[in-house]
Amino acid sequence: MFFDDVQNLIRIVVVGIAAYIGLVFILRITGKRTLSKMNAFDMVVTVAFGSTLATVLLNKDVTLAEGLVAFALLAGLQLAVTATSVRSERLQRLVKATPTLLVYRGDFLHRALLAERVTTEEIYAAVRAAGIVDLADVDAVVLETDSSFSVLPRSGQDRTPTLTNVAGYDRAAHAPEAS
Repeated sequence: MFFDDVQNLIRIVVVGIAAYIGLVFILRITGKRTLSKMNAFDMVVTVAFGSTLATVLLNKDVTLAEGLVAFALLAGLQLAVTATSVRSERLQRLVKATPTLLVYRGDFLHRALLAERVTTEEIYAAVRAAGIVDLADVDAVVLETDSSFSVLPRSGQDRTPTLTNVAGYDRAAHAPEAS
């Protein structure tokens, strides 16, 4: 009921320690970006590492060597895609999402909220988390590529240069006060 065989437990401990050391080694070689959460592609790779580790630990049919090769393959693919996307705008557009403007100068951009499937309650929560009491004090709320919210307080200036690469900014900035 609690375990089938002591050897299975010993295998999990030994393979777990070796797989963990191998994974840490591979991650140190490939750099910080391998486990970043900058975009959805990065998150998929991180989840795949966890799934692979679990499979190596619990599935007797998968050897430690196969697991280490799978870790190296995932890390290598992540490294190749990110290195290439830095040099290729086309691949970058394919792999990375674009941040989306959800609130501009205190007004909700309802089409963007619908398109991104974000509720006003989620926006209010993000604004509160940023320490802002009144939505009128918000210059912008952006849904970032890692699914987090950036809340930019109103600065008194009429320009917001950090929004230049955000989907919907050009339209919102040049439209009459929207709601």
